[in-house]
Amino acid sequence: MQAISIALALLSLTGSALAVPAPVEPVPSPTVTAAPSLDDRDLIGDLTGAVNGVLGDAVGDINSALSKVGAGQLAGNQAWSTISSALAQVTATKTQTNAASAISQLSSIHAAKPSANLFEFVAAIAAEGLTANSVTDLLGFVDGLASGQNSMSNVNIQKPKDTIYPKKGNDPKYSVTESSLRSAIYIPPAFKMGAVQPVILMPGTGATGYFTYIGNYIKLLTGSSYADPVWLNIPGYLLNDAQVNAEYAAYAINYIASITGKRVSIIGWSQGNIDLQWAFKYFTSTVKNTRNHIAISPDYAGTVNANLICPDGLPCDPSVLQQQYKGTSNFIDKMRLNNGDSAYVPTTTVYSGLFDEIVEPQQGTGASAFLNDARKVGVTNNYLQGICPGLAGGSFYTHEGVLYNPIAFGLVKDALVNGGAGKTSRIDVNRLCNQYLADGLNVGDLLITENSIVVAALALVLYTPKVTVEPAIKAYATY
Repeated sequence: MQAISIALALLSLTGSALAVPAPVEPVPSPTVTAAPSLDDRDLIGDLTGAVNGVLGDAVGDINSALSKVGAGQLAGNQAWSTISSALAQVTATKTQTNAASAISQLSSIHAAKPSANLFEFVAAIAAEGLTANSVTDLLGFVDGLASGQNSMSNVNIQKPKDTIYPKKGNDPKYSVTESSLRSAIYIPPAFKMGAVQPVILMPGTGATGYFTYIGNYIKLLTGSSYADPVWLNIPGYLLNDAQVNAEYAAYAINYIASITGKRVSIIGWSQGNIDLQWAFKYFTSTVKNTRNHIAISPDYAGTVNANLICPDGLPCDPSVLQQQYKGTSNFIDKMRLNNGDSAYVPTTTVYSGLFDEIVEPQQGTGASAFLNDARKVGVTNNYLQGICPGLAGGSFYTHEGVLYNPIAFGLVKDALVNGGAGKTSRIDVNRLCNQYLADGLNVGDLLITENSIVVAALALVLYTPKVTVEPAIKAYATY
């Protein structure tokens, strides 16, 4: 992998590491029976400056840079520099203390301009105080979390009980050193080494495991009687070749299963799920070591929104190009061949059609998240708006917002407790549909989770080297 250290790049923009401000004081979200109304929009206007002048200037700079690239008047590296500088200027004019209001404001941003690119969206949510920290703070936040629970250089001295490197059984050989593969796994000091069901938390594009899950499943699962989480902090923030990212997933599955003597459960977010699907397909030893998989906001068919994440004319990050919609991405097409669009292990998918700013289509059975079950291992596909139509739990949830959704966590807990795929028939749908947040979370956790999309955008901007074509398919991927 050839990638700069994102942390160092972020540090270069800020000049020094910044302390992380405390999140807003938690305020319990009210129980309601109706989704926020779009008629209440009074926040973002047309995304051209109605909130504050800085936001208008930032959005103008972003779109001007993209327009000049399209006209051949600006080089890609200059455009990325302009975008990062524009984002760094955005400041919040609101403080969010209520989950219902925060979700309503997220819906307003989307309704004001559904076709906004990722960087416009990030600027808008930062301006509206919909993240726990400002963009400037988050630049330092990433650098400050480069160690400890967000470390990519963890020391895991436990030796696997069986051979898993340089390959396990008939798997392909790893292209990454075992030291790098193992050090990406963060195992908390209190990990019970198999006394409780081990759970691996797999991040998404532009994020680490810690950053993805600190506002949701790390908090919800740690210390529980049914789950013992570890997480992956993968070098390159999953912006590298997705095939290489899949190696980190495959190694972690076999390593944690080997040292604990138990099949693992896995929760993935976004790209993490297609990395896992690739691992299940080609690193087949992982299948027998996996108890079940819960996929949050997956993109098994890629996304038609790729041009909103990496606009046409710009060189981009390898894994973003690999997540273009099926028929356009060699990676997605290869993964889906020969029933690769079906589960290999018992799987629960959870996704939002209102509104996933990253993955489209994401509605009903036509969603990119929808997974088939040709192998009859057990799959449930859970479309939030179909489960809770018109109610809080089925209202407006972002790509990352599914991580704090009450139905999503209900299904996660159900799958971890019972094994197999999570089922709505075993959870209290009536109660959960009338909540905005998962049991145990508050508005502060919502804002911390929304931080992740800002960091993902910053990481995407700063990653190098940018490419114009997706990485070649590995030689072992012949079917």
